[in-house]
Amino acid sequence: MTKQHPLAIGLDGIAVAETDLSLVDGINGLLVYRGHWARDLAIHHTFEEVAHLLWFGHLPSEQELTDLKDKLKANRELPEHVKGILKLIPADVDMMSVLRTGVSALGSSSHGFPPTIDEVIALAAKMPTIVAYRFACLEGLEPLAPNPELDHTANYLYMLKGVKPNAAHVRALDAYLILTQEHGMNASTFSGRVVSSTESDLISSITAAIGTLKGPLHGGAPSEVTEMIEAIGTKENAEPWLRNKLESGGRLMGFGHRVYKTIDPRATALRVVASELSSNDPWFDLATHVEKVGLQLLEEYKPGRKLNTNVEFFAAAVMRAVGLDDNLFTPTFAVSRVVGWSAHILEQAGNNRIIRPQSNYIGTMPE
Repeated sequence: MTKQHPLAIGLDGIAVAETDLSLVDGINGLLVYRGHWARDLAIHHTFEEVAHLLWFGHLPSEQELTDLKDKLKANRELPEHVKGILKLIPADVDMMSVLRTGVSALGSSSHGFPPTIDEVIALAAKMPTIVAYRFACLEGLEPLAPNPELDHTANYLYMLKGVKPNAAHVRALDAYLILTQEHGMNASTFSGRVVSSTESDLISSITAAIGTLKGPLHGGAPSEVTEMIEAIGTKENAEPWLRNKLESGGRLMGFGHRVYKTIDPRATALRVVASELSSNDPWFDLATHVEKVGLQLLEEYKPGRKLNTNVEFFAAAVMRAVGLDDNLFTPTFAVSRVVGWSAHILEQAGNNRIIRPQSNYIGTMPE
């Protein structure tokens, strides 16, 4: 009889690393980035400041912040061969597949193990450009060059929309990008760390993470939230639509989370941001009504399951308010999460051991 190993389907409850990057406490609804409440970082800090915290271990001084902004701005432009690839990919290929291919095309023989912080910063700078460049191609527009006068989030909106964004839109999207920069050992972060543990390069690790985030169980929910709310259409239709969905065995998008068994702290912060941005928006008014009815029905149909509103519900509201198309929602998630992915990859490289779990064979033995 061969040895059998303890089984944890989906690796539930299994720790595979020690980290000082973030604490995700699903029981108590807590999210901490390196000793700071994520919700406070989202409200009081910028994308670059929080990226510095995750990459370097502390919030930046004024000079450190200037240096990071300068490095991000200097690395935004794409190589010509990557632009050519983005133009050649057929229009019916989804944006996450395009982003995965564009990032992969950035790889070169100069990338090795361990990755450097300069490689990390350069990749984080280029990912928004890949998304915006491809979006312009799909719209039949000439892609815009990055604007060196604008910071990271403002430049992303500028390249997508073609005009300098207003401060409220930048602040709202910045808050979303901060709240999704890092989230513990989620599926895509685990993928990136597994690849890095083989001493592969940064580009290969991030490509694997993007491929994992592409899965609808991980990164696809914000656009599905907008589809749900638009399908409901009116407040009067909310209860019968949601009730029918639950009775037919369907899921309510934007509710429940694999980890959080109480209110998602990211949803709490984004609710504030979204309400400030969309207070007079009929769509947002309908969304808050759908949230209220959805929570009531989930308690009725699934009592004790503790299915609360998650970050995707209000992420949809924020991204709709700033004017992003649905097909940009998950790529925008990746634009922020690359910070956390790369921080984990740097951490993995600092104390590396190849990640190699076991499986239990349940087939027949030869005679």
